[in-house]
Amino acid sequence: MQNQIFNIQSQSDFTQAALAVFKHQFTNNRVYRSFCDLLYVHPSDVKKVEDIPFLPIQFFKSREVVSSLDEIQQTFTSSGTTGSVTSNHHVTDVTWYEKSYLKGFEHFYGNIEEYTILALLPNYLERTGSSLVYMVDDLIKRSQKPDSGFYLNNLDALAEKLTTLDKKGEKVLLIGVSFALLDLVEKHQFSLQNTIVMETGGMKGRRKELIRAELHKILCEGFGVTEIHSEYGMTELLSQGYSKGNGVFNCPPWMKILTRDTEDPLTIQNNGKTGGINVIDLANYNSCSFIATQDLGKVYNDGSFEIIGRFDNSDIRGCNLMVL
Repeated sequence: MQNQIFNIQSQSDFTQAALAVFKHQFTNNRVYRSFCDLLYVHPSDVKKVEDIPFLPIQFFKSREVVSSLDEIQQTFTSSGTTGSVTSNHHVTDVTWYEKSYLKGFEHFYGNIEEYTILALLPNYLERTGSSLVYMVDDLIKRSQKPDSGFYLNNLDALAEKLTTLDKKGEKVLLIGVSFALLDLVEKHQFSLQNTIVMETGGMKGRRKELIRAELHKILCEGFGVTEIHSEYGMTELLSQGYSKGNGVFNCPPWMKILTRDTEDPLTIQNNGKTGGINVIDLANYNSCSFIATQDLGKVYNDGSFEIIGRFDNSDIRGCNLMVL
């Protein structure tokens, strides 16, 4: 299945793979099977992607969502706020994740060995179980650049490194959490010519939340760049969407975004309407590939999408089948 999923070339290939993955997970994932049974949905009823049930993401907080009997190799956990219940994503074969983020990066940005990777992810480094740190750490190693690495709170050293590399004409990817990037540009001013600045979202309680346009305006001015790139991923997924500017994301070929009606979570909407974000991540083969997230957004006709916000009271709204 890895070969089939990571070599999708067309919408027909995607549909064929998605239906096969659904049958596999219906058969092998007890949590997902119970959810489908409560909806009275069986693989024999599912003829197209839109017919597939999407598991509310909250189940990752209370159940072991796996579609394999193999031993768990890695458990990724969400950050969460103090006292909140965190998500646990149990991964039985981490090569799926590695192949997904490597092929995804190559799809959007080319050969990882062309980049020096500078990572400013303090809150992620301060805990264990971050899938983002796992990915970025591997990208740093695979870049094979001596200057690639993580920075915690040493903003002065990062600023000096960033300026030096950029002036030398090195291709640099600076990937950071929003609040830390803001800390950096408040302390240092840049005029970068060869650097991609990518934010991974989130103030993590460290700063007041900003709308995307405001955040990107501040970062563009601070770094001296015309666009801020973004990464859309989450603990419960094994694939990422990327935006090269304006907050419009694109997916790799094995990932697709749909939106659901905010009042009827089982109804898939047409493109162009704001709704709840449903993610199909076929790389999540040994867990669940069909997830109803707590994000609100809009999908465009070319498959690109935008994140607008989150559901209010997202832990309690949505699907009433949480009694499972």
